[in-house]
Amino acid sequence: MSLKIGAVAAGFTRDLEFDLSRVEALIRHGRREEIQLLVLPDAALGGYLSDLSRPSPDDLPPALSLDDPLIPKVIAMAGEMVVCFGFCEADGGERYNTALCVTGDGVLGRHRKVHQPPGERSVYAAGNGFEAFETPIGRLGMMIDYDKTFPESARALAVDGAEVIACLNAWPTSITNRAPRMNEDRQSRLFDLYDRSRAAENQVVLVSSNLTGSIGGMRFLGQSKVVGPGGDIVARTWSKAGIAVADLDVRAEIDTARRVLHHLAERRPEVY
Repeated sequence: MSLKIGAVAAGFTRDLEFDLSRVEALIRHGRREEIQLLVLPDAALGGYLSDLSRPSPDDLPPALSLDDPLIPKVIAMAGEMVVCFGFCEADGGERYNTALCVTGDGVLGRHRKVHQPPGERSVYAAGNGFEAFETPIGRLGMMIDYDKTFPESARALAVDGAEVIACLNAWPTSITNRAPRMNEDRQSRLFDLYDRSRAAENQVVLVSSNLTGSIGGMRFLGQSKVVGPGGDIVARTWSKAGIAVADLDVRAEIDTARRVLHHLAERRPEVY
């Protein structure tokens, strides 16, 4: 059965009302395109950190609890669509970089970012696992940007039965050695490499969304994409805002990729 997927590239800010209106516009656009799975970037509500070297305590993303009124608003907007989005979650005295997957019926899954670059560790607590979950469009797993640098993240989700992995990103250009042109930037190459590798090595569909524009000293890559289980990019946005849309028969694509070489079945975990 065919599944229409949208990977969003867009910019978000500290202004939650602005962000909510942008989310609504993107969902409305997705509905016109008959998209069934829409993956928004990390930090879609409140934006990302403005500095990874020394995050300022005076300029952090607003922290929202799961019962904050904005969360039910996004849930209501989703309706029949499966929507993934990221935000800074408040839980007790901790902050988490969190992704939610929702429909109009409520929350289907939650992921707290596990792997953190140095600047995040002073702001966010780390999540402690990767779990796939059932949705109306199949079994899904989620990662948040730096998680995909570690092959174990996507592998854990694939072993748990995820056929589609949504990777929500706030992925910037290089902090230490920024190239004059974005497509020549080291992080631009790595971003694509990780997306394609995680899809191919697990033979799953990977949906990679990302921020665009800038916050403080951070400039984001865009490059949202849908990657097939053979590692082929089937739709992408490049660096500008937009939605990469792909129409795939996920089960058929995975069955074809695993017809001769079935990576998950051929693992040897006892020797790793």
